[in-house]
Amino acid sequence: MEQNGAHKKNLTSFGLILGLSLILSAMISGFVFYKTRLSVDTLEITGSAKKVIISDVVKWKSNLSRNVAVNELSAGYAQISNDLEKVKSFLKNRGIDEKNITISPVYLDSQYDYSRGGELIGYILRQEVAIQSNEVQKITDLAKDTRELIDQGVIFSTQPLEYYYTNLPETRIELLADAVKDAERRAEKIADSTGKKIGSLKSASVGVVQVLPVNSIEISDYGAYDTSSIEKEIMITVRTTFRLQ
Repeated sequence: MEQNGAHKKNLTSFGLILGLSLILSAMISGFVFYKTRLSVDTLEITGSAKKVIISDVVKWKSNLSRNVAVNELSAGYAQISNDLEKVKSFLKNRGIDEKNITISPVYLDSQYDYSRGGELIGYILRQEVAIQSNEVQKITDLAKDTRELIDQGVIFSTQPLEYYYTNLPETRIELLADAVKDAERRAEKIADSTGKKIGSLKSASVGVVQVLPVNSIEISDYGAYDTSSIEKEIMITVRTTFRLQ
């Protein structure tokens, strides 16, 4: 009798375990089916759009400098002041509007001879002349032709020109719409290959803006803004999710 009772208990336990297993299996299968159905009902696709633009602002920074001995500091200031007048005259004669010119204060850099215990041996005087203008090509050409200043004894050095595009916000909006259309075209082709049709746009996430030299492939995950070239290519991406029908 005791053996029969134990046998019945074992059968009951086995039945409970089997039943729970079947229920759990059905739940998992149903969840997987539900997730699969959801993924089939939507399609994620990335679209992009590009536009070539011409920079409409240029920044040109240049420097005047003079090396002077310790006892010639006053004469050095007079020299660099005279150099500045020559630069201003040069720019005026080339048709550069004075309102586009920014002149910084004179920067004084002390020079020491550490082989002689850090003795002060002289100074370097520097002054920056910066130009910002909408006459992009004119400033570009001028920056390449400063020999006249050198011939006048001006110690003149120029920094790389920087080019900017002021209509970027408006262009970004324009390209965003084009990128969504590109994503929609891509989605339609993929959906057609599966016998489905795309429905409404469920979501869209805008990527970073890339402003690069034309035909450049040096994109950045954080976006990029090239200032070295007059002609640039603006690119924007958008990640979209479309409903499928």
